[in-house]
Amino acid sequence: MAKKYTIILEPNYPEEGYTVRVPALPGCITYGRNKEEAMERAKEAIEGFIEGLQKAGESVPEEVGRVEIDTVTV
Repeated sequence: MAKKYTIILEPNYPEEGYTVRVPALPGCITYGRNKEEAMERAKEAIEGFIEGLQKAGESVPEEVGRVEIDTVTV
């Protein structure tokens, strides 16, 4: 059964591309030169991260809910 994970695409300025983070999988981070590549690499990173957890005998975190994103002025 396929699992769904929230990803956060962060544009890299002034360079091009996106950094991708997976909140439910701390440490699962990747990069793509454009949005399409970032999305594909996110899928590969998630699959590899989960495979590593399973090989280590660790439990695989589940998506626990929506991530709330907001801004703060300092």
